[in-house]
Amino acid sequence: MQFYGVVDDATHSQPQESQPPVTEQSGTQTGRGDHRRPIHPAVTWLASYAWRLLVIACGVVAILWLVGQLWSTFLSLLVALLLWRALGPVAGWLRLHGWRGAPAALGALGGFLIVTVAILALVGTSVNDQRGQIGSTVDEGLQDVEQWLIEGPFNIDAAELTKARTNAVDAATDWLGSSGSSLFSGAVVAGELVVSVVIGLLVTFFALKDGDRFARWAQRLLPEDRRGDAERLAGSAWATIGGYLQGAALLGVVEGLAIGIAVWLAGGELALVVALFTFAMAFIPFVGAFVSGVFAVLVTVATGGTVPALVVLAVVVVVQQLDNDLLSPVIYGKSLDIHPVAVLLSVTAGGSLFGVAGSVLAVPVIAVAVSVGAEALAIRRETTTDTNGSSEAV
Repeated sequence: MQFYGVVDDATHSQPQESQPPVTEQSGTQTGRGDHRRPIHPAVTWLASYAWRLLVIACGVVAILWLVGQLWSTFLSLLVALLLWRALGPVAGWLRLHGWRGAPAALGALGGFLIVTVAILALVGTSVNDQRGQIGSTVDEGLQDVEQWLIEGPFNIDAAELTKARTNAVDAATDWLGSSGSSLFSGAVVAGELVVSVVIGLLVTFFALKDGDRFARWAQRLLPEDRRGDAERLAGSAWATIGGYLQGAALLGVVEGLAIGIAVWLAGGELALVVALFTFAMAFIPFVGAFVSGVFAVLVTVATGGTVPALVVLAVVVVVQQLDNDLLSPVIYGKSLDIHPVAVLLSVTAGGSLFGVAGSVLAVPVIAVAVSVGAEALAIRRETTTDTNGSSEAV
């Protein structure tokens, strides 16, 4: 009894101050007159991610703005990177056969330029030889198409078709007459493109000559414990670029030969031009195939007639379908392991932001970003596993 009395006296002698209750969800004091409702956890979760996404979006916009301001420089570097990857094996082969660094780089780049100029000259000669025939047969081909639309299954009224053609010609004439500044801007852009390509060729020469030494110098700038990871990431990007270039070249050769031969057998002219254009468009997945197919059909209509054009159209559809379903997954493999919708959106976005060059370079840039990101995640998982394993061992 005495013990309990002592405890009671001590308890009463040191009264504790009463504190208002604290809510678990909001952490704010709530009295009897406070009727504020606590914030729902879902709202808190969404807000925590929303501001982070806004920061990321601002960073992406800033990067795109910077690329747009320095587009000529970035274009030169991207052209040099692609040419370095494509011509690197040639320069390496020349070094193995006794060529020094500068002669090997000059030989690889010079051979590429000679082949390119020869192809352009051949195309120009072919187009010049057929220029008169194309001018006289374009109207005939269009008249054949109009006649087929009128008498064919569509049963289009001749007056409405003539009116639509007249409106299209008038709209094109008005656009050309009112877009002098646009044409001038296009000429300026073309001049910048030429300058970027020339600078890119110079950078390519030095990359072929001193690329390995530059890579070792850049690696030494990194912390020693990060050099292995950087080498893995660079190797992944290098392999992705090589796989993309090789895959696009092989698909371009297959599609160019098949469609060019189809144009030639169907009686159309400029089969070589069609084949080379199809090969070049293969470096723009999906969109390039559509553009090259339309070009092949239009050329065949202008130089061969409607029936040969329909034959070429059937061949184009079959060849491109086989390439997309059978050859592309095998040739590209993991180098272009991107969903077709993502590829299409990247090409469209690149063209909207940076023009034709953006459409061409969008796919390899996205492919490299995806590959490097996957490799970075793999490195992080390996590091986490090693850390956990060493902790358990200790």
